Amino acid sequence: GAAARAAGSAPVEVPHGVLSRDQLTEAVHTGLVSSVIVAMPDNYGRLMGKRYCAKYFVERNVDHTHACDYLLTCNMNMDPVQGFAYSSWDSGYGDLEMGADFSTLRACGWNTNEAIVLCDAHDVNSQEKVPFAPRSVLQKQLASADSFGGLKANMASELEYYVYKESYRAATTKNFVNLTPNGTYAEDYHILQGSRGEPLNMRVRDALSRMGIVVENSKGEYGVGQHELNVEYGDALRAADNHILFKHTFKEIAEQLGISVTFMAKPYTEQAGSSCHIHLSLANADGSNAFVGNETCGSVPNCSETFRHFLGGWMKYTPELMVFYAPTVNSYKRFASASWAPTSLTWSRDNRTAGFRVVGVGTKALRIECRLPGADANPYLAFAASLAAGLTGVREKIEPPAPTDGNAYEAAAAAGGSKIVLPTTLGEAAERFAASEFAATAFGAHVRDHFAHFYANEWKEYSAAVTDFERSRYFEQI
Repeated sequence: GAAARAAGSAPVEVPHGVLSRDQLTEAVHTGLVSSVIVAMPDNYGRLMGKRYCAKYFVERNVDHTHACDYLLTCNMNMDPVQGFAYSSWDSGYGDLEMGADFSTLRACGWNTNEAIVLCDAHDVNSQEKVPFAPRSVLQKQLASADSFGGLKANMASELEYYVYKESYRAATTKNFVNLTPNGTYAEDYHILQGSRGEPLNMRVRDALSRMGIVVENSKGEYGVGQHELNVEYGDALRAADNHILFKHTFKEIAEQLGISVTFMAKPYTEQAGSSCHIHLSLANADGSNAFVGNETCGSVPNCSETFRHFLGGWMKYTPELMVFYAPTVNSYKRFASASWAPTSLTWSRDNRTAGFRVVGVGTKALRIECRLPGADANPYLAFAASLAAGLTGVREKIEPPAPTDGNAYEAAAAAGGSKIVLPTTLGEAAERFAASEFAATAFGAHVRDHFAHFYANEWKEYSAAVTDFERSRYFEQI
């Protein structure tokens, strides 16, 4: 590095992809990186942390920092919420330790003068990982998969989002009413209309690529101003990390462009919802697809017993874990007939009306797509729920219900999967999660109780709020 600088050939940009600590140090010393973000995901999947002076970070070999432990209990508005065993006014709101996972270190795609490293939450005294931290919840399930003869989970999340011409600040000033969509008509796969989103989407594709996140493609979606961008599948923890970096990158670049993007599950009644379809397969220790075999399950040939039982477990326990797929009060408004969002717990081969869609049939890419989660899902928790349920199915040899053929919206009443009833509100989902012995066994009773209280509080705050619907309906006429 010194010789290159002396020769006047110092690097002009930070290397793309994941950085080593030596590469970061080189980038700091050549003036390419001035700050380092140290961050962890919170219960909503937002990044929380600090910005370090890059020179201080590399010269002091910073590998952890402290933060208030209320970050794993507060609500969306950062209000301290009481009733948690982990953190409260009574406990004094002490510190947790954010330990850097340097395998996630990279330059920020939205601002190449910054680098970012993701962290795990540790107890400051025991140094054990905090079990309630979303990243820890997923890591526990990945360890469970590994105990099955070295099984590895390969996953991907398909995220949809709406783009509006107003900035976030302007949208707030307008109370998020009458915003201008970036498009003017439904643009599903539409190249011309989709081009109007390129000032944002192209920059995000390039930014993610620079960060070492492999982008496959982007496309227009069914709603007006709605898009989808897909990144390559991979190891489940990395896929979850990529998911939150994806969302954060979109918001940072939208802010720079003076526009806004939302990952709400259902931002407006008249438009389609935004999903987060989860694609999942298991890999054997030798890298082969554990879902591929010599059996037939319904209309799916060349599948394995592992595939069949994983699907059975995933479907059986999903109703108890819906808070991890649909974590906000808005989530449940996405589930509507003929909306591209599922309304029943059914499965089928390559059928977008079913809750579980089996794709890659007859190939080495055989996988299960769960179409239940919305774009508001926390990927660590949604992935953990999927693995916990599916692996239990493998362990207990749970059979899936009969597949649904044709229109699952209409056929649900006659389908085997329709016997499993899904929660229809966050309040109901939180109650079922709180009472779930399965959740207590899979995640730990203390983790179940922590998140049950978290989601129950979200529902409580919503239930106490006076809405625009109430004013428009009752103000004059009641």
